[in-house]
Amino acid sequence: MAQEKTDGKDTAQHAASSLTQEERERIASMSYEQARDQLIQAVQALEAGGLDLDQSMRQWELGEALAKRAQSLLDQVRAKLDAAQAQQAQTAQTAGTQSNLE
Repeated sequence: MAQEKTDGKDTAQHAASSLTQEERERIASMSYEQARDQLIQAVQALEAGGLDLDQSMRQWELGEALAKRAQSLLDQVRAKLDAAQAQQAQTAQTAGTQSNLE
């Protein structure tokens, strides 16, 4: 699980957020699919209209947190894929050579 930043900017964002610590922790533990599906719901709620300003801001903040979680998970997968590809390229360079047998 990714650790939250504790710099001043992040702290200020949390102070201005209507999301509770419990909600942020729940989002931080979501799978990509859960975050994506809830993000879709938040966007649909905003697009449907009929929300007052506070409700709209809450949906927007929720959407931002969910999008950040989903992107973080995608970034982690990309890093793993990049590492696997680099390892595969390294292995291919030494395949059939004496260094591969050591």
